[in-house]
Amino acid sequence: MQIRGRSEPSRRVSPSESLRSISFRLEPRDYTLAQLLHDHRTLTTAQITTILFTSARTCRNRLEGLRTLGWIDSFIPVRPGGRLPLHWLPGPLSARYVALAAGARPPTAKALREQQDRLVAAGAHLAHIDATNQFFIDLIAAARTTPGARLARWWPAATIASATGRRVHPDGHGVWEDGDTQVGWFLEMDLGTESLPVLAGKMPAYRRLREAGGPDWPVLILLPSPARETHLHQHLASAGRLGVWLATATHTQTRSDPAGPIWRLAGNGRRRHRLVDLPGHLGATGPFHPGAPTPVQDPLYLLGPMGGQRHGEA
Repeated sequence: MQIRGRSEPSRRVSPSESLRSISFRLEPRDYTLAQLLHDHRTLTTAQITTILFTSARTCRNRLEGLRTLGWIDSFIPVRPGGRLPLHWLPGPLSARYVALAAGARPPTAKALREQQDRLVAAGAHLAHIDATNQFFIDLIAAARTTPGARLARWWPAATIASATGRRVHPDGHGVWEDGDTQVGWFLEMDLGTESLPVLAGKMPAYRRLREAGGPDWPVLILLPSPARETHLHQHLASAGRLGVWLATATHTQTRSDPAGPIWRLAGNGRRRHRLVDLPGHLGATGPFHPGAPTPVQDPLYLLGPMGGQRHGEA
């Protein structure tokens, strides 16, 4: 595996370069990308195209220009059988921007290199990161064809764990808005590497969180195949009452219609529900409860009120 451009003299960021010196070359979309890469660690070119562009060529050209500026960086994972798609990472200046915007100390060059290299060495965990991010990206794409719908919040694992007092450790959290209705949920991404008892064994923590005053949100489990989904529901039925809402779908279903009638609630037969119809009332903010999303928590907030429609700007 390699970090692209690290050994290229033309790529190195001069000590004289700063956010001020390149600010005239940056657009709201570039700042949005910086925040997304910070929050979600890495995104592929195709994922960034879906979120922020309509043209793959325009996306590639812009990303390459931003990499040259030192705004972002990239690497090419290698796995048995070949190379995976190009993945993008925070670069020196985007990492500096995100930290300063949050009132934090910017990472040192050494700390940033270590952060980047941990992802390069992530191995099979990178597939888990990619799949988790893809679900939320598919929702952003779905919102563009659903009037009145949007992904109002997209939090990574660390953020939602902190907001719930680290009583649960989901792979992500989101709030889907459709008209006047908002639904919150926790996400558990399953790639088939854990046994079904281990997967089901995560549910008691969510029940204890609810009992402590945390959210009564459904846990969404995305499974790699219909057979594994069926087996999970059979296992859950034999295990007895869960004490928490749990809904499942397969990766294929969520890629095509993530907000549609694909969600099967445990203990509720084979009927499928839309995401907005799941029992995910947001509830009030508390010590273990993040409450409803604020405007600035919209992942496209920096693009303005029409962010979802402006993603294709050149």
